[in-house]
Amino acid sequence: MSAVYHNYINGEWVDSGTGETYASLNPANGDVLGYFQKSDESDVERAIQAAETAFSDWAETAAPIRGDVLFTLIRLLEEQKAELAEIITKEVGKSYREANGEVRKTIEAMKQFSGEATRMTGETVPSHDAGIFACTIREPLGVVGVIAPYNFPLGIGIWKIAPAIIAGNTVIFKPASNTSLISIKIMELFEQAGVPAGVINMVTGPGGVIGNAIGSHEKIRAVSFTGSTQVGLALGKAVSERGAKMQAEMGGKNASIVLEDADLDETADNLIVSGFLDNGQRCTGTSRLIVLRAIAEELTEKLAARARKLKIADGFTEGADNGPVVDEGQLKTYLHYVKSAIDEGAVLEFGGEQLLEDGLDKGFFVAPTLFSGVTKDMTIFKEEIFGPVIAMTVADTYEEALELANTSEFGLSSTIYTNDLKKAFHFVRHIESGVTHVNIPSNYFENQYPFGGKKASSIGPREQGSTALDFWTDYKTVYIRP
Repeated sequence: MSAVYHNYINGEWVDSGTGETYASLNPANGDVLGYFQKSDESDVERAIQAAETAFSDWAETAAPIRGDVLFTLIRLLEEQKAELAEIITKEVGKSYREANGEVRKTIEAMKQFSGEATRMTGETVPSHDAGIFACTIREPLGVVGVIAPYNFPLGIGIWKIAPAIIAGNTVIFKPASNTSLISIKIMELFEQAGVPAGVINMVTGPGGVIGNAIGSHEKIRAVSFTGSTQVGLALGKAVSERGAKMQAEMGGKNASIVLEDADLDETADNLIVSGFLDNGQRCTGTSRLIVLRAIAEELTEKLAARARKLKIADGFTEGADNGPVVDEGQLKTYLHYVKSAIDEGAVLEFGGEQLLEDGLDKGFFVAPTLFSGVTKDMTIFKEEIFGPVIAMTVADTYEEALELANTSEFGLSSTIYTNDLKKAFHFVRHIESGVTHVNIPSNYFENQYPFGGKKASSIGPREQGSTALDFWTDYKTVYIRP
């Protein structure tokens, strides 16, 4: 029988007040990985009380001392990386190779954040009065909320929580329900790293209940969210209306432009990485491909040939490129958009089906999918799928391609493939996305740089990099006459 797991509140593992649980399933075979607390608003209230009690002592702890927990966390992540990758593979469905990559990226992020505690800088600016010394200092906000998604459950969960606690805040953490097991490990890691009781509290349960409780509670002074645009905008409205701070990383419909002078073999390899691996369950993945007409047919053939070679299997299978999508809901979403594209006249070049042979019928396995003949009026051009689907649109000029790329409500990531330096720099200046690339996959990132999007892809200050602490602190201006 699978284990029953609990909420983590005030340094203790506790049952929910509802007495109900839900299961987290392995999307490759339907195995139950564990049962988790189906919490409600009363559990959030209990977590907030614990965080509020812990806040004063934690905020008054010297920032470098707070930062020490991340140095310990790095060691723990290194020691437990095989176990962590195994849980991610079982719970998310991604290949073990990709799960290892997530653990590695999380370690890199902690190496970046571990020094932020000694970089909580303010300003010293000369006063007009020679007898006054003036400066700014940064202070924590109080109790804050973190709502994480399923696609990078270890990485995003930790790299949201880390800067929040380094800044001196105390945290209410709500993980995605279908990745609750890896979130239990996150709490264990922070506990082992020496975080005091009440500084980080985790409440599992339905997003509509727990997320709304976090978003509407007057004692939660900031909320950092990653997930869909629809949910993020609604949550942001609730948080902002009561005067709290909101940070949201939301949807994307990321475009990659390919010009005639691009290296098509290298470009095709990059598009496989950004569009198909991880089953396209990356907010920065390429889902729109805009290609100049002269090379469209050749690039289509190269992409289809590479897609055909991808190995779709249980993530623990040797050589597996993709495992299953995360759950039945994502499978249905994939099938819905495939049908929509075909019905609206797009040309299916490869894929477009659930995979059922060789035992794959036990899970939610799908084929990497390439459509050509896509126009800007088609649903597949406009709406986020979050699946391994690339929609190819043909343009006659670079200018038309750029216009098509910017024809989107989203603006998270983008790429251009070209050896024309002038057009590359023009693209960088004029593309409407918060992250952009030249001859690099659209999902490439490094933690020492700020991350975020434009338009409906983001709300509030950027995450990560030199801006990581901006969202989690307030500035106080100080005037002193000795």
